[in-house]
Amino acid sequence: MALEIIKQGAEGRLYLGEFKGEACLIKERFVKKYRHPELDAQITRQRMKAEIKASGRCLSAGILAPRILHSDMKTHQLYMEYFGSAQTAKQFIQHTVKESGSDKERIKATLMELCTRIGSIVGQMHANNIIHGDLTTSNMLINPNPAAKNGYDVILIDFGLSHYNQAAEDKGVDLYVLERALLSTHSEKDYMFEYILAAYRAESGKDVQTVLAKFDEVRARGRKRTMIG
Repeated sequence: MALEIIKQGAEGRLYLGEFKGEACLIKERFVKKYRHPELDAQITRQRMKAEIKASGRCLSAGILAPRILHSDMKTHQLYMEYFGSAQTAKQFIQHTVKESGSDKERIKATLMELCTRIGSIVGQMHANNIIHGDLTTSNMLINPNPAAKNGYDVILIDFGLSHYNQAAEDKGVDLYVLERALLSTHSEKDYMFEYILAAYRAESGKDVQTVLAKFDEVRARGRKRTMIG
């Protein structure tokens, strides 16, 4: 069966395919010609294994993530659950702002709900010592579900940089990456991260204050680097 390419990026291609009669997404990682072949193969295997492990850990913890249906280390392909009706959180936010026009209260209420959901999910993830490694609104899917709150599920994707770690520093860096991504992509809605943090505090476990202190340290280091250039 010929595979349909639905997206191509710097790290690989996404195809629409099939596995045991089920429509699925096939994620294929490129060979990086600029890297030594053995190093490239090692990094590719590590990222594929990280994605498999993190997805399984999230699902075991009740956090929505794509099911990994099959992996092929030789072809660098992962076969995973496909959400055909989903859009990224980035697209959802942009669509909300565009469709709501000048109705600022409606926009804020919709985004507050989304950010509360995101904060709770990231908090659950960190409470289970899962570090995503690349938290952006492009790595979250909004999937229609009439039975879910507000009619949609929030699904985390793209766990290639994820790992398992109890360290508050790693969790603080995860939060910092998310804050920077929001400020970069959705700078006109600078209140969003505060709603995420508020929900995060309620879900992230007994070490939340330590994590937030580390987040403040990471943020301060980031600002210093920006000022120095």
